Amino acid sequence: MKIAENETGRIPTTPLPPAGAGPQVRADGLGRTGPGETAIDWIGRLIAFDTTSRNSNLGLIEEVRDRLSGLGFVCRTTHDKSGAKANLLASLPAGDGRLDGGLCLSGHVDTVPVDGQTWSSDPFSADIRQDRLYGRGACDMKGFVGTAIAVAVAHADRPLTAPIHLALSYDEEVGCLGAPALVEDIVAQGLIPDGCIVGEPTMMQVVNAHKGANVARCRVGGLARHSSLAPEGINAIEYAARLIVHIQSMAGRFAAEGPFSEGFNVPFTTLQTGLVTGGIAVNTVPADCDFTFEFRNLPGVPADAIFREIEDHALGRLLPEMRTPNACGCITLERLASAPAFEAEDGSPFTRLVREITGDHMMRKVAYGTEAGIFHQAGIPTLVCGPGDIAQAHRADEFVDLAQIRRCEHVLTELVARMCGAVAGAPISAPSQDPIPAPSGTGDGRRMIG
Repeated sequence: MKIAENETGRIPTTPLPPAGAGPQVRADGLGRTGPGETAIDWIGRLIAFDTTSRNSNLGLIEEVRDRLSGLGFVCRTTHDKSGAKANLLASLPAGDGRLDGGLCLSGHVDTVPVDGQTWSSDPFSADIRQDRLYGRGACDMKGFVGTAIAVAVAHADRPLTAPIHLALSYDEEVGCLGAPALVEDIVAQGLIPDGCIVGEPTMMQVVNAHKGANVARCRVGGLARHSSLAPEGINAIEYAARLIVHIQSMAGRFAAEGPFSEGFNVPFTTLQTGLVTGGIAVNTVPADCDFTFEFRNLPGVPADAIFREIEDHALGRLLPEMRTPNACGCITLERLASAPAFEAEDGSPFTRLVREITGDHMMRKVAYGTEAGIFHQAGIPTLVCGPGDIAQAHRADEFVDLAQIRRCEHVLTELVARMCGAVAGAPISAPSQDPIPAPSGTGDGRRMIG
């Protein structure tokens, strides 16, 4: 069903099944979704695939696609140019076969490397110790993806009034490279969901805004000469340094003049240069210098305008100076990755529904980027909310608390019930009749784990 306000201004939703209905809950507190189809089983299955961003993810994608296709999901894949990586959109149709609208649960399946890290257990084999599930991606973000698959599978034999979509992407960790094609395909097929949860680790707290994340590279070409003849050369490092200083001055301007957005820990747009390479010897005028910079723009601050200002300074101010009587230099700028900034409309029906279910009404804005901005730009109401603490991501012995997985199951099951009319049969775990209490935390989506 569509999420929309009715004449009284309330959000029409399907009533939840009575508390206490449904299958037995296992000793670990996680109810079964079918033989061997629990959230824990799915998370373990996903962790077993080494989907570090440098690797192909086709094994994982094909495994999920084949299993879900056999359960009645309509599956579509979109590939990168190499064909070695793919997104997966798996949609469980409504009872009447409809695929548009409904709820989208989105997550990336790539992970960061384990290189140089010392683990207490095999990072590609899920290990449960002391109520925590360990493994690469357990927190970021195969814990959410496995739980979302389990919740969707639990409803495969139940008539729905609106579909459930699982949107799995590649290469989020290296610049949100896969999600644009995934969302473009959703739009092209006319499947615009009524709401989307991007399940990055937030301790199941609702994040309603984040900055954009943009990465670009600049290549400066000069003219090499012996350093004793420096005036005859074109010093690529020095011209690169002048552009870096200009980027730094832009950062200072944003810090001093804004615009500012209350709620972010750094409440203004930031820019910084992170990598520089150039030169071959101290006594040679360098002919080449490359540097990589990034900027994180507030919602409402156009990323294109920031990049254009840097480009204008490089090509309009610096490049004309890079000349000798017999040669001229060159400057090229290339955008490597871009994740749009995002800010949800807090009064929207979808945001209000998620806040009602979670009991979480705090406004949270984070400085890191996610794929939420890509869904949001496509006109899909989106929020970020997922199990686990971001502080555990990317480190050795990455883990997610089992309590977070249980809470994620509850929230997603109630969302499906309220948005997709899943009233026939019981949810994975019996839902409470009251909003699920938010965990205690620091207010920025993290909490200390003792």
